[in-house]
Amino acid sequence: MRGADVLEVNDLVVRYGHGPRAVHAVDGVSLTVPRGGVVGVVGESGSGKSTLARAIVGMAPVHAGTIAVDDHDMTRRGRTGARARASMVQMVFQDPYSSLNPRMRVGEAIAEVLAVHSAVPASGRAEAVRELLELVRLDPDVARQHPRQISGGMRQRVAIARVLAVRPRLIVADEITSALDASVQGVVLNLMRELQTELGLSMLFISHNLAAVRYMAQEVVVMHRGKVVEHGPTEQVVATPGHPYTQGLISALPRIEDAGRDVLLGDGLHAP
Repeated sequence: MRGADVLEVNDLVVRYGHGPRAVHAVDGVSLTVPRGGVVGVVGESGSGKSTLARAIVGMAPVHAGTIAVDDHDMTRRGRTGARARASMVQMVFQDPYSSLNPRMRVGEAIAEVLAVHSAVPASGRAEAVRELLELVRLDPDVARQHPRQISGGMRQRVAIARVLAVRPRLIVADEITSALDASVQGVVLNLMRELQTELGLSMLFISHNLAAVRYMAQEVVVMHRGKVVEHGPTEQVVATPGHPYTQGLISALPRIEDAGRDVLLGDGLHAP
């Protein structure tokens, strides 16, 4: 029987180099993501949050500790093949253009994922692509276009559609709005929040933007220099931060009582 947590990270260490010059990018991090919930990881550049994300999806070496998704040990590559791992955990990357093949039309890029990770027959993939594009609030005609022909916000929604095509047990969203124009960031966050509620997605949401994390996540993990310095319910951490580093992040936010509400709750899901 599956436990209450879809992700369990215990005492994770990601180290680069050897000896006294070794850099501990992630240093003894532990966290869980409850099934159907969103946990945010926040910290400035160099805090280790993106290295943590890459380790969870198998893109960074694990020196010590464990990572489990639905009780499957993901730490050792030999125990979980690349395809099996991809079916369990998927990442939405910071730069949507680099995550898409520029030579493939949007529909082909999504159909490729369906061919590998779903039971949808070839005859039904065009319709499945249409449904996925509509799910991320895009016109199905976008399927005929190449990534260069659509906006950054639309490309990120295509990337999200590809992740949803896999139906993973966990989604890792790593700085998914930082490469987008400010006017589009709220649109993408609104979409992710609606999809999370609508589909019951389990998500690790990583950002340097505490307002965005507050908007998306029920719990927050604050990282600094590779370590977790604070962890708890998001509203509690924002209201009564216990660590000086967290206090600094919060003091940098204008009007913290309204953070994440003015732009992020607005309409415009169909904007580019």
